[in-house]
Amino acid sequence: MTRAFVPFPEPRVLATFLGRRKRFLADVELADGTRSVAHCPNTGSMRGCLFPGHRAVLWDSQNPKRKLRWTWKAIEADGFWVGVDTGVPNRLVEAAVAAGDLPGLAGFGEVLRERRMGARSRVDLVLRSGDRLCYVEVKNVTLVERGAARFPDAVTSRGLRHLEELADRVREGHRAAMVYVVQREDGSRFEPAGDIDPAYAAGLARAVDAGVEAYALGCRVTPEGVRATGLLPVATA
Repeated sequence: MTRAFVPFPEPRVLATFLGRRKRFLADVELADGTRSVAHCPNTGSMRGCLFPGHRAVLWDSQNPKRKLRWTWKAIEADGFWVGVDTGVPNRLVEAAVAAGDLPGLAGFGEVLRERRMGARSRVDLVLRSGDRLCYVEVKNVTLVERGAARFPDAVTSRGLRHLEELADRVREGHRAAMVYVVQREDGSRFEPAGDIDPAYAAGLARAVDAGVEAYALGCRVTPEGVRATGLLPVATA
């Protein structure tokens, strides 16, 4: 079975990760010893995936007008890679739906991106087939502790609002789903990080009770890109 795959853009280079600062900046050392700053496309705390001295995958924009030439895509942990780009999960889920990697979300012929959901939110994807709609919110997961992939890695009032909006769509008669994309291969299951954000964990349990579906998509990350590996068990209580 061919799994969904999202390649990192080319050209790609390997560098050494030195540290992260100001949330959007990553200090790196290139193969020739030159130190530079790469864009960090991840606004989360990145708890559990910051490893100074480890190898990192960078995209070289080759654009002299760009403020930061390099963009950080992945970092090597202990024998595996972690994808840090939060732009990848949406594309991977869309590809996974088409490839059959998310059988619970099969049977929809059209995928709409970034649509309004409720009064204050936008949803990542809307799956449509005739009058049938399924609202899909996608979250990037890079934290794994004790074998469990966990979200969030910091308090997220926005994430809680998304759960509430999804539950509202179910009450309107539509389907709604949360898909957690685990961009590392050492997590064997998914659970909400209630010790980090108890309100989010409680909100996920309420949303699931209201009929919101919850999926966790496992991945294998390489310097070439991110490939879906199948669904992981999800615990919401």
